[in-house]
Amino acid sequence: MSQEAGHQHEHEDEREKWKHTGVRVIPGSQLDSNTAQTPGMDRRAAINFARTGAQKLWAGTVTIHANAKTGAHHHGHLESVIYIVKGKARMRWGEKLEFTAEAGPGDFIYVPPYVPHQEINASPTEVLECVLCRSDGEAVAINLDIEPVEKPETVLWVDPTHPQGGV
Repeated sequence: MSQEAGHQHEHEDEREKWKHTGVRVIPGSQLDSNTAQTPGMDRRAAINFARTGAQKLWAGTVTIHANAKTGAHHHGHLESVIYIVKGKARMRWGEKLEFTAEAGPGDFIYVPPYVPHQEINASPTEVLECVLCRSDGEAVAINLDIEPVEKPETVLWVDPTHPQGGV
C-alpha cells in the first residue's frame, strides 16, 4: 500500500469516528423522562453520559404545571443553571426556603451545590417551561423534608462585576 493510500485510509477511519462520536442533535420529541424526579415537576434528559457520552454535564428540560410547585430538594455537589423559556418561575431557597426571587422568559437562574430550593410556577394558568443544565453527567436530585417559612424574603440580584448596573 502506498503512503498516500495509507493516509487516505486513516482519513476515512477518522471521518467515520467523527460521524458517530462528534456533534449530536437530540430531537425534542426524544427526551428521556427516566431521570431523577422531584414531586411537582417533570424532568427530561437530553444530554447525559448514557445518551451521548457527556462526561461533565447534564442538560434537559423541566416543566411545571400551572399553579404548581416542586418539593424542596438539592442537587448535591452539582451546579445547576435554569433558563426560563415560557412562564414565570418563583424560586425559594435556604434552610427553611426563607428567600425568594422570580424569573421570566429569557432569564437564567443559577443554583449552587447543596442549596435547598423549590421551583414554583407563579402563574395560575400558564405552564412553566425551562431548560436545565448541570455541571456533571449525573442526575442527582435529593428530595428534602423542609417546613418552609410562611413569608420568604425577596432577594434582588446585584451583578458583582457591574454593581452599579453599568456595562
